[in-house]
Amino acid sequence: MSRFWSDTVKALQPYVPGEQPRISGLIKLNTNENPYPPSPAVHAAIAAANDAALRLYPDPQASALREGIARYYGLASEQVFVGNGSDEVLGLAFVALLKHEEPLLFPDVSYSFYSVYCGLYGIAYRSVALTADFRIAVDDYRQPCGAIIFPNPNAPTGCLLSLAEIEALLQAQPDVPVVIDEAYIDFGGDSAVALIECYPNLLVVQTLSKSRSLAGLRVGLALGHPQLIEALERVKNSFNSYVLDRPAQAGALAAFEDDAYFRQCRDAVINSRERLSAGLRERGFTVLPSAANFVLVTHPQYDAVWLAARLRERAIVVRHLAQPRIAQYLRISIGTDAECDALLQTLDAILNLLGANT
Repeated sequence: MSRFWSDTVKALQPYVPGEQPRISGLIKLNTNENPYPPSPAVHAAIAAANDAALRLYPDPQASALREGIARYYGLASEQVFVGNGSDEVLGLAFVALLKHEEPLLFPDVSYSFYSVYCGLYGIAYRSVALTADFRIAVDDYRQPCGAIIFPNPNAPTGCLLSLAEIEALLQAQPDVPVVIDEAYIDFGGDSAVALIECYPNLLVVQTLSKSRSLAGLRVGLALGHPQLIEALERVKNSFNSYVLDRPAQAGALAAFEDDAYFRQCRDAVINSRERLSAGLRERGFTVLPSAANFVLVTHPQYDAVWLAARLRERAIVVRHLAQPRIAQYLRISIGTDAECDALLQTLDAILNLLGANT
């Protein structure tokens, strides 16, 4: 800790991203990346954007991309905001929409970046406990607050709220901003975008990192009432007007335009998730119902940290999140069928070896 640090920095507990290890022959199932490559159309669009125009600043409004996203969702471009990954979009939303006198509400087991943003921006918050089976109970959010945010499906549990439940919450809290973080919605849920026209307090945040295989490009978006989008623009333009570079804008637009490829890869991930979930249950794991591209699992006989370490010794990396209620759970990203089979076979070897030694 340096004497030159500000008081804000001294008090921060930064978010810890998933490890990006360099292990030969690694099966990487710890950061919820898509196991399939981006659309070939994305590669072509990025290559075309890699020209002499790179000497010029990109369009600060990302107009073509916003118009393409608006067409995709049946919205106006004034209802679309884009940023450098959904984390940046969320960070702008915390400043623009979620900082009020009353506390912000979000689940006690959820995306840990939320509390980091609250610390960074001085936002009072109150965590709302998930139910015993790790679900969000919308009735628990019928309390005085300044704003509400949660992922749907929730992360790291993968559990999904229905559109009817989200609408009930919006009806119960019409006077506060409600942000739905839909990083994983494409893998099994219905997007709350369908509710935007009826609820001016609703902001939906999405990312191209997961279902469109573009974690390395860093493109996120928000969808909502034009006044909510204007708030995000005001904060962005007070910080960095040129958020998305030219290749990112071109590649992201191409990803939305190749809908057939998106659906093909998404369906493959969903099928692999159900197949892996069944295999884990056969081996005695409890697997939470997931609508995401990961599963949260625990085994009644084996310590989660121990299991993660044994897998890592065999070049398979999964994520252990040291949060109190899920300390005995592992989050496993969905890989290809071959990667999921390798995980199951490795678990068989570990558990059989342990059984032989007891």
